[in-house]
Amino acid sequence: MYTFVVAMVKKYKVIGLMSGTSLDGLDIAYCEFEKKTTWKYNILHTETIEYSTKWKNKLRAAYTSNTNQVERISNEYAGFISNKVLKFIRNKKLNPDFISSHGHTVFHQPKKGITVQIGEGDVIASKCKLPVVCDFRIGDVILGGQGAPLVPIADKLLFSDYTYCLNLGGFANISFNNSKSSRVAFDICPVNIVMNNLANAIGKEFDKDGHIAAKGAMDLKLLNLLNKLPFYKAKPPKSLGREWVEFFFMPILNSSTVSIEDKMTTVCEHIAIQIGKSLVGCSEVKSKNILVTGGGAYNKYLIKRIKVHVRSKVVLPNNQTIQFKEAMAFAFLGVLRMRNEINILKSVTGARKDSSGGKIFRGD
Repeated sequence: MYTFVVAMVKKYKVIGLMSGTSLDGLDIAYCEFEKKTTWKYNILHTETIEYSTKWKNKLRAAYTSNTNQVERISNEYAGFISNKVLKFIRNKKLNPDFISSHGHTVFHQPKKGITVQIGEGDVIASKCKLPVVCDFRIGDVILGGQGAPLVPIADKLLFSDYTYCLNLGGFANISFNNSKSSRVAFDICPVNIVMNNLANAIGKEFDKDGHIAAKGAMDLKLLNLLNKLPFYKAKPPKSLGREWVEFFFMPILNSSTVSIEDKMTTVCEHIAIQIGKSLVGCSEVKSKNILVTGGGAYNKYLIKRIKVHVRSKVVLPNNQTIQFKEAMAFAFLGVLRMRNEINILKSVTGARKDSSGGKIFRGD
């Protein structure tokens, strides 16, 4: 691994890569960042590469693999990423300064000092002939932090017009300034990692617009059991991973005998309730608004239920921001890392100190 710092130029052209636990696909965003008095961003080109069934199965099962198998999958996945990025650059005729990749999370158990995102940065750098910033989370975990969420630095510097930034991806996470003007963020509950799983059970990739959930009936017994999970009583900083879903959430869901449609309706209500509870007393701002992004923002039924449980104005931005905000955010984390500036906040993760996270690999 090499470490170096890009010159303090005014503009950065960066390719941001994001793969979420919901396995929707690889999000690619070509972004431009400029700092004058404050940071400004522009998402110039985007693409989502849907995973084949083979890759979905491989990524879904990776957390059950041993160390050697994970390393092999990580190298294969880096090759997959590299091919897609090179094609994206060629088709769009781009000239990026570097690539900033989140990778795909396989393990996330920060209390045990474990977090693994596959997609080897040295492989991507070698194949794409560009510098690569990656592996953002492990340094914060070593410092005693959760290693998540990491997007709040972008929320703070790029989306300060919003009281809350809510992302509805594999998991729901929230970011906001507390009464002391410190940035606070944490995972709230699972969203698409569970909703897509339920949709798959009836032959659907996902619940388009929330139509299936809208037709079901809420099951109060199941709802109460989900709401009683101990995680929801824990105070931030806190984060979730696939392991928690598999060990705690899914056994409750699978033990219920109600229909898949009713489960989807109930889970949507559960998500909305937990989001509402998470926002109680979180901000001193009187006029509050919530920026909602991530794949779950397209679930009209879920958004309808969230509006019932929150008192703030729900803002749905343009499709590009909804879908590619996280890929853009990791491109921005890469910029801050290249400048050797703070990109991970201890007030968010609970680490011993703020840090500039991410490994840097040269492309030559």
